[in-house]
Amino acid sequence: MRPRAFTLIELLVVIAVIALLMAILMPSLQLARDQAKRIHCVSNLKTLTLGWLMYKDEFDGKIVPGHTGRRTDTEVGWRNQLQWVDEPPALDSSWALKREAIGRGLLFNYVGDEVDIYRCPADRRRESSALPVAFRTFSVAGGANGESWDSYHRATLYTEIEQPATKYVFVEEMDTRGLNRGSWQMNPRDKSWTDPVAMWHNKKSTLAFADGHAEMHTWQSPSFINWNLKFMNEPGYQGFGMTPPADDREDVEYMAKGFPYRALK
Repeated sequence: MRPRAFTLIELLVVIAVIALLMAILMPSLQLARDQAKRIHCVSNLKTLTLGWLMYKDEFDGKIVPGHTGRRTDTEVGWRNQLQWVDEPPALDSSWALKREAIGRGLLFNYVGDEVDIYRCPADRRRESSALPVAFRTFSVAGGANGESWDSYHRATLYTEIEQPATKYVFVEEMDTRGLNRGSWQMNPRDKSWTDPVAMWHNKKSTLAFADGHAEMHTWQSPSFINWNLKFMNEPGYQGFGMTPPADDREDVEYMAKGFPYRALK
């Protein structure tokens, strides 16, 4: 006896059931992928921060220079000083050249010679044709021996960072110029924004602190969230600098309190 074949209606029912199951499962699968990327991002940044701590241990408490490229800085006696990462030949350099520049930096040997540690797996700037290609996701906060700034004196020694468990030293940054150039900056004295953060985790960003721990931080201020989303979603947007309104200051207060520096000016 020949087996009975499915009728057209039965096939359509099977297809409909499969489609329904896919519709139910896809959000769960996407959530699982997002969660895995968050865990990976936090792990990468924790490894980077442990390398940052190893560097200061080897150099008598001196913090690795937190600018990018090679700099001359008479304030601390630098002359053509290589920083924690080097810069590629140009902002629009290839992906490969941007990876190579990271490997020339002072911190590279302290993180297991692994370039991918410097990147969040959710960073989509390489895959997006609308955004400039950038490899490195994480930047050093300027007060942790980064760029000179008018509102604060940088910490150049680890002991100059008070309460290290509350002071972040690495931030996910969203620089639209082709790479995260310089240090991540804000004004901790006037409590205003300078550089954007990257929110690759649904209005969340990873921060790493001077005691070695890293965590995912959820942003609360609508004005800050919307300003950062412009950098992430509008090609060519470079609206650096933003003062939050008086009734929307939760995030700027949090980041000003945690910004590392030796003293305010």
